[in-house]
Amino acid sequence: MPARVLLQDATGVPVLVDLASMRDAMKNLGGDPNKISPLIPGELVIDHSVQVDVARSENAMQANIEFEFQRNKERFGFLKWGSSAFDNVLVVPPGSGIVHQVNLEYLGRVVFNTGGILYPDSVIGTDSHTPMIDGLGIAGWGVGGIEAEAAMLGQPMCMILPCVVGFKLFGKLNDGVTATDLVLTVTQMLRNHGVVGKFIEFYGEGVSQLSLPDRATIANMCPEYGATMAFFPVDDVTLEYLRLTGRCEETISMIKSYLCANRLFIDYKEAHQERIYTSYLQLDLADIESCVSGPKRPHDRVCLKDMKADWHACLHNKVGFKGYEISKGEKDKVVKFSFQGHPAELKHGSVVIAAITSCTNTSNPSVMLGAGLVAKKACELGLEVKPWIKTSLAPGSRVVTEYFIQSGLQKYLNQLGFHTVGYGCTTCIGNSGELDKSVASAISENDIIAASVLSGNRNFEGRVHPLTRANYLASPPLVVAYALAGTVDIDFYEEPIGKGKNGTNVYLTDIWPSNEEVSEARQTYVLPEMFKSIYEAITKGNPMWDKLSVPSSILYSWDPNSTYIHEPPYFKNMTMEPPGLRKIKDCYCLLMFGDGVTTDHISPPGSIHKDSPAAKYLLEHGVDHNNFNSYGSRRGNDQVMVRGTFANIRLTNKLLNGEVGPKTVHIPSGEKLTVYDAAMRYKEANQDTIILAGADYGTGSSRDWAAKGPLLLGVKAVIAKSFERIHRSNLVGMGIVPLCFKSGDDAETLQLTGHEHFTVDLPENVNDIEPSQDVNVATDTGKSFTCKLCLDTKVELAYIDHGGILPYVIRNLIKQ
Repeated sequence: MPARVLLQDATGVPVLVDLASMRDAMKNLGGDPNKISPLIPGELVIDHSVQVDVARSENAMQANIEFEFQRNKERFGFLKWGSSAFDNVLVVPPGSGIVHQVNLEYLGRVVFNTGGILYPDSVIGTDSHTPMIDGLGIAGWGVGGIEAEAAMLGQPMCMILPCVVGFKLFGKLNDGVTATDLVLTVTQMLRNHGVVGKFIEFYGEGVSQLSLPDRATIANMCPEYGATMAFFPVDDVTLEYLRLTGRCEETISMIKSYLCANRLFIDYKEAHQERIYTSYLQLDLADIESCVSGPKRPHDRVCLKDMKADWHACLHNKVGFKGYEISKGEKDKVVKFSFQGHPAELKHGSVVIAAITSCTNTSNPSVMLGAGLVAKKACELGLEVKPWIKTSLAPGSRVVTEYFIQSGLQKYLNQLGFHTVGYGCTTCIGNSGELDKSVASAISENDIIAASVLSGNRNFEGRVHPLTRANYLASPPLVVAYALAGTVDIDFYEEPIGKGKNGTNVYLTDIWPSNEEVSEARQTYVLPEMFKSIYEAITKGNPMWDKLSVPSSILYSWDPNSTYIHEPPYFKNMTMEPPGLRKIKDCYCLLMFGDGVTTDHISPPGSIHKDSPAAKYLLEHGVDHNNFNSYGSRRGNDQVMVRGTFANIRLTNKLLNGEVGPKTVHIPSGEKLTVYDAAMRYKEANQDTIILAGADYGTGSSRDWAAKGPLLLGVKAVIAKSFERIHRSNLVGMGIVPLCFKSGDDAETLQLTGHEHFTVDLPENVNDIEPSQDVNVATDTGKSFTCKLCLDTKVELAYIDHGGILPYVIRNLIKQ
């Protein structure tokens, strides 16, 4: 039972939509609708709605905020209604910051004090980067929205006791090396070690050398290396951070006393007995080198000194995570075009988006001030950023702007085009906005492998922007450096970034600040008074939010014509009798995948393509293309989201024999259709479907629509080599059966084509089934194979039996 639940608006809107719909179901079944109300605090930060519509302008932030409210007025009104209709729901208005940075700087308690009863703060969040709070010594991890809803309503979380990996840190980071370089190295190490579903605990004298924001940076990328939690115990560094961020001395004293009394406080100056862990890793911080990760996965780290050679290898390699298969004749192609009346050119590797964004880095004053110092030195030497590169700065907290202004660094960032565009999750989630039409045409018409460089945590294909096929994660200072260079095809150690005043060559070393410069700026300009004043102002709301008028009813009045908020179909015609296990018989294969399918592939968060089924639906309902907004903003409408399921333009479906795109083959007719249209064909004919997949199915964001969407498409089971933890839980929560191939098996070794009929041999009575038991899967071709039922507990079997966790909760609440 967590102490609280953390949400953001992209995942929070569907949570409140479900809760509102559950109230209707309670009423229809003769229960008390008021029983559907959170029993523990649910804290929702609106941070996923701002888009970079306007960049490189002094008015960018105000313009983007106005666009944000125009597009999302209905969503925001719904969230404001939810904050008053449900108990224990706090909504932090838009424009306040990124959820994880607000959690770190303001919401995190470390120790709860409820009526004089003290207990440790613990949190589950509907965003997969919730483990960032582990850096503050608070146990927390990401879950799906479905699981979060159940926890809010008092349903205990059942889990198998996890393995704990001990990660020993020693030594000290070298001069010029950033926390981003450290976390990208840790991500690669842990992904290679194999930590899916495990807890990580960091220990050793090296931990004491890391600032709290550095620890939070490491914990933030927990989902990228696959772990559930990445824990840093509370120590004096933690307490100093609480002072820095404006927590009162009385509270800090209470926290230390409580944690010491319960042996939850650590002093790295004292000798410690070696702990026993499931497995061990260690890292000398002095070995960390400057690096980036990409071009398609967060754990594909590239040392900065090897970047040019690695990029050339990627151009040459076969299409894959590290390849584009560009012919020798096309490798050095140059495309010339006109940008706002001025000559411009693009090559493979040209940077078209450079974004300082994401909770991973904007919560860390050292790397943010480092970016400002790089900008200052670059401006003083006369360097400029090419005007067609879309640069942006989206801090995770208004405190960042405060210390940028006080230090005088904001003007240099502005000079290079890194104007503040808003406070929220922008480019990292795909809210990068449109590229200039001339740039977009130059890329698409000439098949240019354009690049983005961002200080984020995700760089999966199609996520940042549909036209940037190469996406690199880097520290904020390196984002500025790559923007100045204008390309990822550069060796910063040998080649100049550009020409400065008087035509002199300027190198990276000329503009890179020392650790002492960064430390001096941090100690001088990052002050407790900033945090206190900023968060006091935030708690008072803002004028645009305050003007939203909402009803006071406990039941939501659904508007059938709304394209943002729509009553979902999950509980319609629901009875008190569980439906039981439905036979998975004679199913067609809707989609057939290889390894590494992410939740971005399954339920993309970004822009809605003009030719997609979702676009067709919106146009039919009077929404023009300019007002499509994003899939992330439309998650309160099941009609849009089911059409957006598997709508990623980079989807690779093996049924299409190598063709890339959001389509599949309708097996009975042989027609190639959009995934949505094919699924509707199957549903009209009462034909169930399954999905075949490879390893790590569902990696990425904790996106409940990646399970809701397939359910509404008619998918009854997913058979994969392995699942990402949160996505497996989401599938179970929606009543979809997750099955794993036995070790050594997959669709290829079993010679499955995807054109077979599949029948899963599950007993009809849930009491006759054991979690993780073997089940037989038969096909109409005579082939059969054994799979493992990927369920952890008997409770999960009950969820499947009830058709999902939420129907299970409703029936139990009515019985109470």
